[in-house]
Amino acid sequence: MLKSIALIVVLAVAALLLYATTRPDTFAVQRSTVVQAGTDKLFPLINDLHQFNTWNPYAKKDPAMQTSYRGPASGPGAAFDFSGNKDAGRGSVEVTGGQAPTRVDMVLHMIEPFEGRNQISFTLAPQGEATQVTWAMHGPSPYISKLIGIFIDMDHMIGRDFEAGLAQLKAVAETR
Repeated sequence: MLKSIALIVVLAVAALLLYATTRPDTFAVQRSTVVQAGTDKLFPLINDLHQFNTWNPYAKKDPAMQTSYRGPASGPGAAFDFSGNKDAGRGSVEVTGGQAPTRVDMVLHMIEPFEGRNQISFTLAPQGEATQVTWAMHGPSPYISKLIGIFIDMDHMIGRDFEAGLAQLKAVAETR
């Protein structure tokens, strides 16, 4: 009886590990909101990383997070390194390009809790006096991410953070 249970457990684990290999090799998360402000007001809040961190939800996950800025104040080459608690992790964000005042591109290099390099883009689409802001991230999904993704909905988890960040960006932009 005990051998049968052990065999069933081993087969279930093997099936789970095998199933993880069939999951997509990449991931993508995207959220949008409409802000009652023009692109001229929103673009600097994203492109300048000091301003970015006033509303960035990941900066708020650890009030004691250590950050250091490098490169120019804004635009391509502007970057910051961060090291925080288990919720914030450790890594860096760098502005890699974009098109003023409608797009900012960044790269997120996570070191902890898991190594990863993901592409981030903010797209600002004017809608009269308002602007639709879209925050998107995509990147590779290594095996460990595929395995975790079986149990945790990464789109929901990251998407919830993006929604909180966009709400904070909206609050900052609409009150200035």
